[in-house]
Amino acid sequence: MIVDYRWDSTLETGHEMIDTQHKQLFVAINDLLHTYQQGKGSEDLSKSLDFLTNYTIKHFFDEQRLQQKYHYPDFENHKKYHEALKAEVRDFSRQLIMKGPSEELINKVCSTIGDWLVNHIRIQDKKLAAYIKEQDAVAP
Repeated sequence: MIVDYRWDSTLETGHEMIDTQHKQLFVAINDLLHTYQQGKGSEDLSKSLDFLTNYTIKHFFDEQRLQQKYHYPDFENHKKYHEALKAEVRDFSRQLIMKGPSEELINKVCSTIGDWLVNHIRIQDKKLAAYIKEQDAVAP
């Protein structure tokens, strides 16, 4: 069984909105995991997964809007990462509906999204936040 995903200082990008939303994504992943571990049914699991899905979409939208505002040069590439994860999350939702909850599925959902998020933050989002900080420093 997967353990909680923990936020720590190595995941901070230095951009308040991005970091706040990332923390909320960690809460949502852990909530899904805890909902399953507490033996709650498909309806509660679906609600948790729906929240995680919707918050992921919201976060990606907000982050992409920020990239457009700052004319981020790696926007298209960054967006592809987001689209790939959104497709996986949609697939997990379908699997939950079709097959019902299982330890294997919940572990796969949490590890896929959690591990993806940690890696994406450490590489892509830190690069984005540094770019924004650079742009703000040279802005009149």
